[in-house]
Amino acid sequence: MSTSPEHTHFGERQVRLDEKQGMVDAVFHKVADRYDVMNDLMSFGLHRIWKDILVAKAHPSTTRPFAHLDVAGGTGDVAFRIARAGGRDTRVTVADINADMLRVGAERARKRGLERVRFVEANAEELPFGDGEFDAYTIAFGIRNVPRIEKALSEAFRVLRRGGRFLCLEFSHVDLPVLDRIYDAYSFAAIPAMGKAVAGDGAPYRYLVESIRKFPSADLFADMIAAAGFSRVDYQKLSGGVVAIHSGWKL
Repeated sequence: MSTSPEHTHFGERQVRLDEKQGMVDAVFHKVADRYDVMNDLMSFGLHRIWKDILVAKAHPSTTRPFAHLDVAGGTGDVAFRIARAGGRDTRVTVADINADMLRVGAERARKRGLERVRFVEANAEELPFGDGEFDAYTIAFGIRNVPRIEKALSEAFRVLRRGGRFLCLEFSHVDLPVLDRIYDAYSFAAIPAMGKAVAGDGAPYRYLVESIRKFPSADLFADMIAAAGFSRVDYQKLSGGVVAIHSGWKL
């Protein structure tokens, strides 16, 4: 299904651009408290490995001040990894548009004593930060939920310093024969049922599965990153193409 300039996809549905953010917010309000548990179940724990690889690529400094921005990372899963990997002068800002996700993350940070991680309610399309404020920017499983992906990429470029790195972990397109059919069957049948059993509602997880199918191919998304101004753009597919880590530098 194609979209007009004023419309975008919300899963399989076509919706107005100005409606999508509220609809996405409603999804994450419902799943916030069980979000990380469901990630473990849906990915059989693989999301932990994917995020570890993402953080290794971000390579927070252990010897100098390092300012990191993690967008759409409300529960803190990536942010905590960055804080642990970096030195005592590593500061991590989590920006998320959803207050419930931030609430979960802030509580987790408090229990871990991670005062170097702060949580800010913010829209990826209009970040409340200065130009060149951060050394690195990550977004994990969040970019496909942004109504205007091009605006989010432009903002990522703006808030990074020269020499800063953009990294995006996102679901991709499985390109292995047989695995692609197994993955589709599992996604559309098992994941919504799992969401209903664990989180009490399968509908948000059906949207999340559908949104993966509507996300651009790895090559097309790489072109979008380059169009935002990033250099040395590339990507690495993991787990047979289930996910990809995209990278670009502000040079």
